[in-house]
Amino acid sequence: MSGWLAVLSLTLVSFALAAFMLRLPKEGFAVFGAVLLFGLVGYAWQGSPGQASSPKEPDLSTDQQSGEEMVVARRQLFEEIAPRPDYLMVSDGFARRGRFDDAAGALRKGLNDNPDHLEGWLALGMALTGHADGNVTPAAYYAYGKARSINPTNPGADLFLGFSFLQSGQVRAARETWAGLLERSPEDAPWREEIEARVARLDEMIANAPMLQ
Repeated sequence: MSGWLAVLSLTLVSFALAAFMLRLPKEGFAVFGAVLLFGLVGYAWQGSPGQASSPKEPDLSTDQQSGEEMVVARRQLFEEIAPRPDYLMVSDGFARRGRFDDAAGALRKGLNDNPDHLEGWLALGMALTGHADGNVTPAAYYAYGKARSINPTNPGADLFLGFSFLQSGQVRAARETWAGLLERSPEDAPWREEIEARVARLDEMIANAPMLQ
């Protein structure tokens, strides 16, 4: 619950800053509010803070919560029976405690000897994004690209990259990322319907928001 309160508070503060301090035009209120709400929905879909595996301790930091959720969300894309190398398990331990820089360091060392490890590159992209407070750095973008190139049929890189773009306010980048995922996805892909709906909403949002065009 504390995680949700923090996210909701940040959403309200962001809207207030844009509306009053940055003098956002009144006609842009609805669109900007929709962007924030869409990001909040994306957080829920990506992070799944209500899952039983989410931390329950009331004194857990926000970084630790997001780190736990990040690891759980990534693992859902891979079979549980698949063995994980030691460096990935060490990295996940750091990420679960919100130590994203240490998590990225462990992954870099491991990937030097395992350059074709898809989950390792995906974890690196997510760790680097977490370390940058949700912003997609060039290094994170490169890591996501490596994950995509190793296995274009795995949606992980573009799923998480799109959410990161959206949550950092890069609406058009999120739209293009998810549109690219749809182009590479088979018609019966289980994630296709959800992403199609999100792309459609972003298209409508962009069409009705001059500041996004």
